[in-house]
Amino acid sequence: MCFRFSPFLAATVLTLGVSTSAHAADKLKTVASFSILADMVENVGGDRVEVTELVGPDSDSHEFNPTPADAKKLAHADVFFVNGLGFEGWMERLESSSGFKGATVVATTGVKARKMGENDDDLEKHADAHHHDQGDMDPHAWQDLANGEIYIANIRDGLVAADPNGKAVYEANAEKYIAALKKEDVAVKTAFASLPQSHRRIITSHDAFGYFGDAYGLEILAPEGISTASESSAKDVAKIIRQIRDAKIPAVFLESITNAKMLEQIAKESGANIGGTLYSDALSAKGGPAPTYIDMFKHNVGTLTSALGS
Repeated sequence: MCFRFSPFLAATVLTLGVSTSAHAADKLKTVASFSILADMVENVGGDRVEVTELVGPDSDSHEFNPTPADAKKLAHADVFFVNGLGFEGWMERLESSSGFKGATVVATTGVKARKMGENDDDLEKHADAHHHDQGDMDPHAWQDLANGEIYIANIRDGLVAADPNGKAVYEANAEKYIAALKKEDVAVKTAFASLPQSHRRIITSHDAFGYFGDAYGLEILAPEGISTASESSAKDVAKIIRQIRDAKIPAVFLESITNAKMLEQIAKESGANIGGTLYSDALSAKGGPAPTYIDMFKHNVGTLTSALGS
């Protein structure tokens, strides 16, 4: 078979190639500080945005140290999406070293921040000694889906400000996504509705589920305070073991970003079961159990109800 060169075909391919490259270049360049926020930006931005995450799936933002490559990513961005509430202790340093000239959008703007120790019982007050860069504010506001709606509204407004021509797209995407969050919020509350009060006390690896507990009626004890960089003393661990026995807490839960050894020790010495792994500060990789923000809730709620309802 003989292939005959066609000038028309060549011109068409060349035109398509240029068009594709131009389309990619036209996308709004955004950087999100961590994987959960990146997923939100992708949902609101759709095809009009290019999203780069700094702290990826299964990674710990508390332990993140920006590299020159991260500074380069930010230097070329139009918009930088951050959580705020002190979650990104490295943010100002990175912005300064990168020479970033774009807009910074704080996703927690308008969120009623939860203070550490607020509404906690005696099981949690030991965490007061483990505050870090965040001060008294708990930065893990995304663990309440109602706060997730505020995140989406802030992301929408940030994208519209940077790309007014995409306003209709961003507003439509945000409306659709907020509806999905509302639906999931109802599902979470329904899943916990039949859980006895005696089964609503849990232990997690670090103090990331305060908003979740407040929103959905669970009491959370975490041996490491807010930051995964902190460590509980032997005295703290012994106290937690006694409290688990006294309160008959049924299960402890590991987290995807933390060292499991301490929780395994606590479970072994207290007689509590290990209820499974929860996702707190990061999503799983694609193909894992929690690759999106909504999937993270589905996985965590399924893990919790399965262990606590038995």
